[in-house]
Amino acid sequence: MNGAESLVHTLLKSGIDTCFANPGTSEMHFVSALDRIPGMRCVLALAETVVTGAADGYARIADRPAVTLLHCGPGLANGLANLHNARRANSSIVNIVGDQATHHRPLDAPLTADTEGWARPVSAWTRTANSAATIGRDAAAAVQAARMAPGQIATLIAPSDTCWNPGGVVAEALEVPTASTVDEGSLSAVANILRQGEPAVIFIGNDALREGPLSVAGRIAQKTGARLMAPTSNRRIERGAGRTPIERLPYAVEPALAALKGVKHLILVGAKAPVAFFAYPNKPAVLYPDDCQIHVLSRPEQDQADALARLADRLGAHEPAPAAQRVIMEPARGAVTPEAAAQTIAALLPENAIVVEEGLTFGRAFYPTCTNAAPHDWLQITGGAIGNGIPLATGAAIAGAGRRVVSLQADGSAMYSLQALWTQAREQLDVTTVIFANQKYAILIGELAGVGAQAGTTAMNMLDLTRPALDWVSLARGMGVEAAKAHTMEELADLFTAANKRKGPFLIELMI
Repeated sequence: MNGAESLVHTLLKSGIDTCFANPGTSEMHFVSALDRIPGMRCVLALAETVVTGAADGYARIADRPAVTLLHCGPGLANGLANLHNARRANSSIVNIVGDQATHHRPLDAPLTADTEGWARPVSAWTRTANSAATIGRDAAAAVQAARMAPGQIATLIAPSDTCWNPGGVVAEALEVPTASTVDEGSLSAVANILRQGEPAVIFIGNDALREGPLSVAGRIAQKTGARLMAPTSNRRIERGAGRTPIERLPYAVEPALAALKGVKHLILVGAKAPVAFFAYPNKPAVLYPDDCQIHVLSRPEQDQADALARLADRLGAHEPAPAAQRVIMEPARGAVTPEAAAQTIAALLPENAIVVEEGLTFGRAFYPTCTNAAPHDWLQITGGAIGNGIPLATGAAIAGAGRRVVSLQADGSAMYSLQALWTQAREQLDVTTVIFANQKYAILIGELAGVGAQAGTTAMNMLDLTRPALDWVSLARGMGVEAAKAHTMEELADLFTAANKRKGPFLIELMI
């Protein structure tokens, strides 16, 4: 058995059965081993940013890691932006990065790079294998690290000779410690604060945004008068009819300040205290009032569901809180607006869909409008590195087989990773992509004003996506995905309904 074979066997023993890959020469023995060892679903992507973004989406839905296969340091570098997003989402990912053979590395061949140095900023665990005999053991440790709460990225760098040399040893799966629980002192302190009745917000992130913990949080809010709020960006919210509704903190500084105005206590449950995405001249960076006190109920790596359940017991919060009620809406008609598009998507959203939202400026109406839609999961870009949406939808579709994925996508950011459409076509994934084609970087036009910069001809040219205009129907069809344009709300409703009833991917270019 060579090192690559022991690596594949160990990954399978550790519960990893999906590999998102863009391999090169250094990874050919791993690729060859996959021919001989059954059990691993191998998903090819045409760019590493798709590989890493799809692994992020997979982890968010599957609640376990996939493995990525990346080619040397530059291949890892091409995937770093979506690994940054995945790190911010606390997603579990195991990266296998091929590298120069140990004896070839000193020769400084063209692809030689500081692969470990590039991996560390996005990885909680990084290691370079040094022999075929130990690479299996290294892989087991990588999976263990990736599955540590609240979810982490582990990167194992595999010099090619550690894969082709004989002497591989299959390692057993390593036990993953359970998430730590909150101490009694923290519970008592937060319970006492909530009993005072002062204006309070329970600020909820990570796994506390799943249906069970959210319903408990709703009981606490009903008992104490506190408000529930989620951060601006979240890895997964289970929402819609029958589930506890939760508002999100707005993205822009002024609305965020207004949302938290008068709050005396901010109670963190698996979340960080909110700050602005960027610094702006003469605007605060911290989004909560100066006299607001911060209280930590549970950190992201702790068991949020347990903390909320114990807090509810302390407070006697046993009465069910009102859940979102299904509201039957009619699709909007006429001209295309953010509000009309949001109404149509909410009215026609499939039951138990997975919504991936990278709508940016045009998409800000979607989240609140879908509160009373059919039950669904809501996934977002979490680290601000655009180009996450289509790969995220790709991985989510593989993890959530049988569920329709609805990808709400701005056109400018979609261009960063449109190769993911090819993977959707190849794998025949049930994804409906709606491209909001405003043909400009609309969010940056708003940011120009936000930072007080002047916008002349040169500046606006750099934010314009015409001359030539993008043709998303042609781009999608070139990747093997059926597509059509919509110019009115009636056309969007017809295309969206038809797309969600069919098998495989479909793209709608909504002209706005």
